[in-house]
Amino acid sequence: MEFALSAELIALRDRVAAFIRDEVIPLETTLAGADLADDTLAAVRAKAKAAGIFAPHVAPVWGGLGLDMRSLSVVFEAAGQSLLGPLALNCAAPDEGNMHLLQLIATPQQQQRYLRPLVEGAIRSCFAMTEPAPGAGSDPALLATRAERHGDQWLINGRKWFISGADGAAFAICMARTGEQIAGQHGATMFLVDAGTPGFHVVRRIGGLDQLAPGGHCEVVFADCAVSDDAVLGAVGEGFRYAQVRLAPARLTHCMRWLGIAQRAIDIATDYVAGRQAFGRALAEHQAMQWMIADSAIELHAARLMIQHAAWALDQGQQARQETSMAKTFVSETVNRVVDRAVQMCGSLGVSDRLPLADFYREVRAFRIYDGPSEVHRMAIAQRILRDRARE
Repeated sequence: MEFALSAELIALRDRVAAFIRDEVIPLETTLAGADLADDTLAAVRAKAKAAGIFAPHVAPVWGGLGLDMRSLSVVFEAAGQSLLGPLALNCAAPDEGNMHLLQLIATPQQQQRYLRPLVEGAIRSCFAMTEPAPGAGSDPALLATRAERHGDQWLINGRKWFISGADGAAFAICMARTGEQIAGQHGATMFLVDAGTPGFHVVRRIGGLDQLAPGGHCEVVFADCAVSDDAVLGAVGEGFRYAQVRLAPARLTHCMRWLGIAQRAIDIATDYVAGRQAFGRALAEHQAMQWMIADSAIELHAARLMIQHAAWALDQGQQARQETSMAKTFVSETVNRVVDRAVQMCGSLGVSDRLPLADFYREVRAFRIYDGPSEVHRMAIAQRILRDRARE
């Protein structure tokens, strides 16, 4: 594995970082727990396209930069220095993961209908998997939403919740049970469901700690929602296998983006303690502050290396389930610790609206839950180790 970055990648990273600093961070003051205005988002995306940094994860044939995962780890971290950065570059969740899936699984007709406008930033999407109890959450085998064949149509029935971006999304990728049993990676199917399809309803936005996801986190209902065979994404019964195609890269790109926020948080706090005086000297001269700076630097370095290694494994064609699970667990917890330290270092200013740290603190907490809670990843990591040991 080569750690040196190419001159081209360094130049791209620096262009992205400058764009985030000059064009995106100033927009943070327009936010007050609400979606970024459509015209504001469209304007900054037009600037990103002009700068040649738009959609870095998408193949050039669709208008992106076609970067591999290791290169994305560098660019996404730079974009992640602002909560609005991934939106500006059109590489935010859930659209980024859906683009990846559509590139690999969708038919040419589906790609033209859904992928092209998604890449262009003309529409948004959502991924409808999570369900209220006793349905699927961390355990996908509990999937309760069903799709049954009736003549030349499928009727989808079920309830989903915490579906990010559902309010205002042009379409959903819905996971539904199509077999009597969920066995291994078989028994579920993905469907492309257009907004406005009879029987598909966004019930409400669910309020919560994080507030800046476009379209919120929503409860949605499928009630005799009829779709044709053209709506099937991939093969019938193979939805869980495709979910793994989406999940491993998506959990890693989350890590990349949030690492940028953590780095910016500790940079802000470091600058603050260097200039703030207390007890006869700068706060930065006190050992308590130095240890927090050092611990954050150590953990961020380790997180960055874990991301790069998992990205390298994916670039080699490996499934990298163990590597991405480890990275997701470690990075999500590291990011939370680093942002928390940054808030503490800045004292009352850290929890005020004078700095963006309070926004970071609120938004980052959910990362330890979505795309698999830390506890579930630890269980899966241990099970793989135990299974491998038993084979030796």
